Amino acid sequence: MTWHLLWRAAVGRNLVQPPLLGERIRGRLIDAHRRPGRELLLYLVTPGEIHVLSRLAPDESATRLARAVGHIVARWMRQLQQVRSPVFAGRFKERRIPSDVALRGEIHMLAWRPVMLRLCRSPTHHRLGAVRVALGLTPRRDFDPRPLLSLFGERVPAARARLSLMLRTRPDDEACRRWELLCGLPMSAGLPGPVPASTPMPFASELAGGLLAAAGEAGLTGVLAMIERWVLSQPELRPSRRRPPPGVLAPRARALVACLAVSSGLCSASFLARHYGCAKATLSEQMAECRRRLDLARLLQDYAEQILQVRKREGGASRGPA
Repeated sequence: MTWHLLWRAAVGRNLVQPPLLGERIRGRLIDAHRRPGRELLLYLVTPGEIHVLSRLAPDESATRLARAVGHIVARWMRQLQQVRSPVFAGRFKERRIPSDVALRGEIHMLAWRPVMLRLCRSPTHHRLGAVRVALGLTPRRDFDPRPLLSLFGERVPAARARLSLMLRTRPDDEACRRWELLCGLPMSAGLPGPVPASTPMPFASELAGGLLAAAGEAGLTGVLAMIERWVLSQPELRPSRRRPPPGVLAPRARALVACLAVSSGLCSASFLARHYGCAKATLSEQMAECRRRLDLARLLQDYAEQILQVRKREGGASRGPA
């Protein structure tokens, strides 16, 4: 079975400072897979995250492997960083990858993760990632890239060419957000556009995951339509002036939808500006006015309770509250 293991650094911690720490973590990930029954496919170390794709024998435990790595990394960080705080932001996460197709998709997203985090401009530039080694850009004797390359072909040159070809395609905003929600990660800055100014609410991951599940194949566009319907159904939120033409959302309602979407961690203001076909500066001003006038936390909590109750009641049926 193949597993994606993830550790997130706590606030105030840095997994690659001093630089020697990042190299030691990379080495620990490799050493932890030297015993029979463990095969390291891919590793990625960033300032705030450690990712591993590991193929384990049936008698091997992903939890045991994750704990063995986490305990040693935590000890190193306490020794090198004199900070009185937790090392990791909660327990590690483990997720089984069901197929080779899903595994190649996971490799694609992990290769682009440093770009999402604005650590580099290309998926092949991050030095603490296995992709550079697999492509032969950074020769390493301690890591064998053949298990990773075997997913793309039997011969190394052809496999590298196919991997390189896959990495030329940038994942879009919605694909990135879906993957972050699946991993339980906070919303990154994303590939295009500036970092969102608004911080997601504490329950954002649960809500965003519930919204995407409720929207089904409609995806993020479907989620926005659900939020729009809910906003327009609230008497106190309806525009007091003349209604806009059919299919056009009034500026105040559009701003509220944008605030709820950003606060719930669904997408960035840049994405919403493109979605609504308006200037980001204009939408940002409308959102700021909306935050001054309305209690967004209460509104989002109200909507969260409705959508999550609907999910529980219908078993995740693909529709949201009217």
